[in-house]
Amino acid sequence: MQRAKTSPIVPGNPHEAARIQMRALETARLLLRRFTVDDAPFILEQLNEPSWHRFIGDKGVHTLDDARKYLRDGPLAMYERTGAGLLLVTLKDGGVPMGMCGLIKRDALEDTDIGFALLPAFWGQGYALEAATAVLRYGREVLGLRRIVAITSPDNVRSIALLERIGLRFERGVRLAGADEEISLYA
Repeated sequence: MQRAKTSPIVPGNPHEAARIQMRALETARLLLRRFTVDDAPFILEQLNEPSWHRFIGDKGVHTLDDARKYLRDGPLAMYERTGAGLLLVTLKDGGVPMGMCGLIKRDALEDTDIGFALLPAFWGQGYALEAATAVLRYGREVLGLRRIVAITSPDNVRSIALLERIGLRFERGVRLAGADEEISLYA
């Protein structure tokens, strides 16, 4: 992880904290790195998984061009705007892409939130916990964020269990702008 050549961050201030550039994280089994437009084939696969549609929603990504646009307008734009964002999660051994995990600064939420999603083939093996723990630690120790939240569907039992394992607890229901349903906020 490298620091951007800017002034020091002010702990707990996500706008100042974002000046540190989130480059890559490494765990015992995983590498987490910034997305590039070359990751469009993976994004096309991930965003069209039934579990993605059920718990996150249809992002309208149905072609490689859509996936490239999603990357440019989503993760790549967030890196430029905040210095952090969703990272591609890969196996250290072989570099197989398996999902995403990272810190997101949404306009609709006061705090930075942690987000994660893995392809179903990688569920139940501790990878999401490993990635989320590394991202949470990075947010707290490197970015100096005192409060990191997460949002999830109230019926996403697997995500809720993971959020609780990394120390987040249900705080309240929230409705994001333009959303039909209330979601759960964990902090």
